[in-house]
Amino acid sequence: MNFEHISHNYELPELDCVTLETGRTYTTPEGNKYPSITTVLGATADKAGLDEWVKRVGQEEADRVLHHAGIRGTNVHDMAENLLNNNKDWDKGHNLFDKYTFSSIKPILEKRINNIWAQEVPLYSDRFKIAGRVDCIAEFDGVLTVIDFKTSRKEKKREWISGYFLQAAFYAAAFYERTGIPIKKSAIIMSVDDGPPLVFVQNTHEYLAELMLRRKQYKELKGI
Repeated sequence: MNFEHISHNYELPELDCVTLETGRTYTTPEGNKYPSITTVLGATADKAGLDEWVKRVGQEEADRVLHHAGIRGTNVHDMAENLLNNNKDWDKGHNLFDKYTFSSIKPILEKRINNIWAQEVPLYSDRFKIAGRVDCIAEFDGVLTVIDFKTSRKEKKREWISGYFLQAAFYAAAFYERTGIPIKKSAIIMSVDDGPPLVFVQNTHEYLAELMLRRKQYKELKGI
């Protein structure tokens, strides 16, 4: 199928980005330097579960798993972007394992996504003083939605992925600031190694209060 892309007059400018060990920072057209949404959420997250896992498997194995997970996630994002851009060679250059991973969510994209507004574009919020790059803004089941693509080795429950919903809520808020168009829904589309793909749909406004709290925590943590 061919995905329709919406022509709109809203300018979503590219942002200068610097990534350091302390996190990623974007510079807005006005010269403001804002931390990325992943940096803010990572710095303020409860890492007890992650720390326990690292102790159990060892630092070297943890680094290996996280490294490969990052690469696979990037490759799946790349194939999703290419497919939604109607690129016939959407899987070119990717290995069989990554293609297999993507194949589980491909039918979801083809059946439930259309009328694409933006893909892999930077967004920033002067209210939250955060920036980031959204995977996709499009209609999901006919409703304008922030869409994020995730990969996982094991099945996840909704209560485990609040960070994903916070991230999507930020993109919805930032998009509204830049365009005046509200986005009420987010959809997390997740491939799972040992099971069927998962789709989590959430109201974006339900996470805005917690997002503001996490931003304040980040400010206190970093002293900025």
